[in-house]
Amino acid sequence: MAHGKMTDEMRAFVVQCLACFDTPATVVASVKREFGLSVTPQAVEAYDPTKRAGRKLSERWRLLFEATREAFLTSTATIGISHKAVRLRILNRMAANAEDMGNMSLAAQLLEQAAKECGDAFTNRRELTGRGGKDFPASPVRIELIALTAQDEGMG
Repeated sequence: MAHGKMTDEMRAFVVQCLACFDTPATVVASVKREFGLSVTPQAVEAYDPTKRAGRKLSERWRLLFEATREAFLTSTATIGISHKAVRLRILNRMAANAEDMGNMSLAAQLLEQAAKECGDAFTNRRELTGRGGKDFPASPVRIELIALTAQDEGMG
C-alpha cells in the first residue's frame, strides 16, 4: 500500500514504533491490529530516517522520530518488564499455568527463575560495604622497625 493512504495518526504511530526499534514487520502487524489497515514493510521503512528508504523523510516526522528515540533510550520506566515486580508477577502467572498443564519441569524452571530474580542474580550491583551496610572491619597493619647500623648509614 502506498503511504499516501495513511492518515497522520497512522504515520505518527509508525514513526514512533520505528523509533522504539520495532522492525518493519512488527510495525506492519501493529498497524493492522490498531487501524485494520494493511501496509507493506517497504512503506513502513520509508518512515525510518536511519534507513536508506527514509532518507527523504520530512522534517516533521524526522523530529518526531528523534524525540521518540531519545525518550525511549533515556527512560525504561515506561517499559513494564523493566520492573522487578512486573517480572515476578508474569513469572508467577506462567508458573501457575505450567503447573495447571502438568508441566512440572517448566514450573520448576520458572520457580528457579523467580528465585534468581528475588535474589538479584540479574543485576550488576556490588555491595561495597560489610553486611547490613556496616563498614568492613579494619585489618590489622603490621609494622616492623628495622634498626640501621653504622655501616648501613654510610652507604646512602
